Amino acid sequence: MMPPAGSTANREFVHSRLIDAPQARVFRAFAEPTHLARWWGPNGFSSTFEVFEFRPGGTWRFVMHGPDGTDYPNENAFREIVTPERVVVEHLSDTHHFFLTITFAAQGDQTLVGWRQVFDTAEHRDKVADVVLEANEQNLDRLAAEVRNVL
Repeated sequence: MMPPAGSTANREFVHSRLIDAPQARVFRAFAEPTHLARWWGPNGFSSTFEVFEFRPGGTWRFVMHGPDGTDYPNENAFREIVTPERVVVEHLSDTHHFFLTITFAAQGDQTLVGWRQVFDTAEHRDKVADVVLEANEQNLDRLAAEVRNVL
């Protein structure tokens, strides 16, 4: 069945996680590069940030280091930042382009984090699904652990 016209359902991944920390603290775990570098990426990966301009239009360039020693250069642009509610990132790549929207919704003393990743085509989404579905969940696991270190 085809999604409705204008829908991105066939080319996106959507995840969410209720994190046991207030909204402002969870947002800071993303907005502050020292924290973000500790949790960004799937299990076993680490990141070295080269540029982190946390503002609309700002650049975020980093290298993800895989557990096997492979380096993965990444270039992104911050397209929208609404403190402390939402961040939209465009992953700039000819072969792996997507938009990632992360939302931070207060739920009392907890925060519901939404994670919506939209690819250019359904074919691209399907091609990366085996890796990205698990990696996105691991990112959220790592975020939930890192917020304990955010003051």
